[in-house]
Amino acid sequence: MRIATFNLENWGEGPELAQRIRILQPQLLRLNADILFLQEVDGHRKTAHAPRDVSALRRLIEGTPYSEFHLSVTRSKHKASGVLDVHNLVTLSRFPFKEGHQVLHDYVAPPAILLKDEAPIEAAWDRPFLYGCIEHDGRPLHLINVHLRAPLASYIPGGKSGPFTWNSVAHWAEGYFISSIKRSGQAFEVRRLCSELLARDPEARIAIAGDFNAELNEMPLRLLIAAEEDLGTGAFAHECLVPLSRSLPLSNRFTVVHAGRPQMLDHILVSRTLFGAFKAIEAHNEMLTDEAVAFGRINQPRGSLHAPVVAEFVKG
Repeated sequence: MRIATFNLENWGEGPELAQRIRILQPQLLRLNADILFLQEVDGHRKTAHAPRDVSALRRLIEGTPYSEFHLSVTRSKHKASGVLDVHNLVTLSRFPFKEGHQVLHDYVAPPAILLKDEAPIEAAWDRPFLYGCIEHDGRPLHLINVHLRAPLASYIPGGKSGPFTWNSVAHWAEGYFISSIKRSGQAFEVRRLCSELLARDPEARIAIAGDFNAELNEMPLRLLIAAEEDLGTGAFAHECLVPLSRSLPLSNRFTVVHAGRPQMLDHILVSRTLFGAFKAIEAHNEMLTDEAVAFGRINQPRGSLHAPVVAEFVKG
C-alpha cells in the first residue's frame, strides 16, 4: 500500500489549466498511490447558482487510475453551496470509505483572544480537516487530511494599507500572534481526535498527512507527535505518532524551498501500529523552485511549489 500527500497549490479552473495538467499529472502518476491526500483544490460553479464542485480536479485525474478512486472532499457549511470555494481538502482512495466527515471545531471551540482594552477576537480555524476510514487487510485504517494555517499574519481590521503592507508593527504582531494560535489550535484538534481513536482502540492504525506549514521542531508537529520526552513519561507511548520524514536523508528532507532554505512542511505521520508495516518514504523534490524567487520572477507558475511525499507499507 502506498500513501501520498500533495499540495496542488490553488488547483482550479482557468486558462492555464491544460498546461498545469501536463505538468502535474505525471507527478501524480509517479506517486502510484493507493491513498492520495490533496490540498488546495478549488471549487467552481457550472452556473451562477449551481453548487460548487471539484471539476478541475476531475480533469486532472481523468484518464489515470485515480479517476476510479473513491473521493472524499471538504464541504461548505452551507450545504447548498457544495464544496468550499478555495483550498478544499480531497482524499482519494482505492478502497471505499466506511466513514468520512470534516472536522471543524468539533473538539476545540474557537479560542477568544483577549487583548487589553479591546473587544475579544474569535480565532476560528480557516478551514476544516478531513477524516475518513477505510478497511484494509481486514482492519480499519483511519485517514486524516490536514492543511494547517500558514505562518502569515491574519487579517486585522484596519491593519493594512495594501495586500502586503502593514500600518504598524503592533497590527502585524497581533495578526501573526492570532495565526500562530490558529495553526497550533487546529493541530490540537487533530490530536484530540487521535487520542479518541486510540482510547477506543490502542492498536488503531492512523495516517495523518498533508501540508502542516510547520517543521518537526515546531509546536503543531510536537502537539501531534506527543513524544515521550515532551510528556515526561513513557506511559502514553502508544499514543505517540511517528513522523516518517525522519527516514529521509537530511539532504532530501524538504518539500518547500523558501529564500534558499529547504523546509519539510508536508508530512505523513502514523500511529505505532501502522508504523510496524512501514517500508520506505520518498520526497519528490527534484524540480522544486524557490517559492520566494517564483513569486517575483515567474509569471503564473504552472506546477506546485510543494513537493509530493509518498510512503510505502508492506501488507499486514
